[in-house]
Amino acid sequence: MNDLTPFPAQGGTLPPNGSTTPAGIQSTAELRKRRWIVLALNVVTWWLLNAAAWSILGSGGWTIVDIVLALCFAIATPWTVLGFWNALIGLWVLHEFDDPLAEVAPFAKAGDSDTPLTVRTAVFMTLRNEDPERAIDRLKIVKDSIDRTGQGGQFDYFILSDTNRPDVAEREERAAAAFAAEAGGDRVVYRRRTDNAGFKAGNVRDFLDRWGARYELMLPLDADSLMSGQTIVRHVRMMQAYPKLGILQSLVVGMPSASAFARVFQFGMRQGMRSYTMGQAWWVGDCGPFWGHNALVRIKPFMEHCHLPMLPGEPPLGGHILSHDQVEATFMRRAGYEVRVLPEEEGSWEENPPTILEFSRRDVRWCQGNMQYLKLLDQPGLKPISRFQLVWAILMFVGVPAWTLMIALSPFLAWHGPSRAAFPVGFAITVYIAFFLMYLMPKIAGFIDILITEGATDRYGGRARFLTAAAIELVFSFLLGALTSFRISVFMIGLALGKSVTWGGQQRDAMALTWREAWDAFWPQMAFGWAVFGLLWLASPAAAYWSLPLTAGFLIAVPFAVLTASPALGRFFVRRKLCGIPEEFETPAEIAAARARG
Repeated sequence: MNDLTPFPAQGGTLPPNGSTTPAGIQSTAELRKRRWIVLALNVVTWWLLNAAAWSILGSGGWTIVDIVLALCFAIATPWTVLGFWNALIGLWVLHEFDDPLAEVAPFAKAGDSDTPLTVRTAVFMTLRNEDPERAIDRLKIVKDSIDRTGQGGQFDYFILSDTNRPDVAEREERAAAAFAAEAGGDRVVYRRRTDNAGFKAGNVRDFLDRWGARYELMLPLDADSLMSGQTIVRHVRMMQAYPKLGILQSLVVGMPSASAFARVFQFGMRQGMRSYTMGQAWWVGDCGPFWGHNALVRIKPFMEHCHLPMLPGEPPLGGHILSHDQVEATFMRRAGYEVRVLPEEEGSWEENPPTILEFSRRDVRWCQGNMQYLKLLDQPGLKPISRFQLVWAILMFVGVPAWTLMIALSPFLAWHGPSRAAFPVGFAITVYIAFFLMYLMPKIAGFIDILITEGATDRYGGRARFLTAAAIELVFSFLLGALTSFRISVFMIGLALGKSVTWGGQQRDAMALTWREAWDAFWPQMAFGWAVFGLLWLASPAAAYWSLPLTAGFLIAVPFAVLTASPALGRFFVRRKLCGIPEEFETPAEIAAARARG
């Protein structure tokens, strides 16, 4: 059904006279065909959605508000449309083929061999004002897990600190010294910079300038990262077998958490990522994404070709690039190396924010970093798919204020719709429901995948527990979406006025939010939601009820923030194993060790 190349040991060959991707593992003609299919599906679907919206908005004549709503809808829908098709394609690949991974990652078989490792890999963790004992304990666990594979001699470990708080730096030094003494020899190195030049990317660049020439591969880890040695060694074997693989990573999934917020969020992410990333990998191929951590990177081309430019102008959009990872992926591909993702959940974990407040702070940092890509779109030599990915990262956040403005203007339709004799109420409801199904498709496809895969729900504690968690998460996602969209919208206005964010340590442990903290952070969302809902109610109670998927998150913003951060609710979820992930029901050794150490 395709002309992908299996791992050479299987005896597969590429099509005669056909060109291949740099690693020689996939037909460029096949990839080109897939990309044209995805482009056609997305353009046609986007056009149909917008044609439907325009026919509804234009019934009875156009007003200025109708035109603004139509433009906002056009800007906001591409992300939903691509997510819809990625998820459906991914679900199809997962269940149409006996070996779905071979369809999107034909190099993966190399990881299953027993070939000894001959390349040297530097494993490093970047820190800035983090809990040092907790972070370095995780790096120890990674080292111990790698050593158990018998390949530990090919790895060295670095703790790369940008910490500027003296008390934290002192603890880092003690913890790093203890780790080095335990490891023996010179396999563990601690380095702290006196400034934060270039942020995390600058930290990594400093490491490369000092030690990069000693190693072929590097494995960057964040302070909350955890990986199994078996997964790392398997990925290194793939990189060793295919020297033109520049960046390789698998899905990074959440760890079991005591926070109710994190538990529900990562359960939903887990379902949404699987089919979405499988579908994305099907057509993106050698121009895959890079998430900046828990990924193997080939050092030589990274040093030579992935140096980040200083953006013209002043911050927030000028200066050092904040969201560096996707830019580095496009530069690596420009240099003639493949950037690949393995859409599988295997031994790669991280911790998710424990409260909506921490989640929102992370979101606005990503927003600022992604909007800087506006100044990189004219970079010469980028592959078309790589350039598209930068545009896509921008649209991810540009669409958010468009949705917020649509919600703000929705009372106009409720006030003026009934006065239009031709207003198609039934058709409008149909389009509304269809759009939400498309919006939710990555999650729905993930749920379907688990439900139709034999034994898959057992990994989540059984079918009843899985369905309960799915229902909780769907409601949660609507409520969370409202709060974060408003925060991003306000922040983007601030960006236009020159407002910036600071990048520092993150809160990773479960914690409570006081009512005052929640009120100070989220009262604007509540005020906005009640104003919109009140105007809708005055115009049409039915319209107000139909708006709840969009407005409910605003209406209960403060209690939602407090409740989901509640330690009591977290303990209840843990006790009942609600929204539990597979690692909670069958705990890998690495996660068990991390939990035992606190």
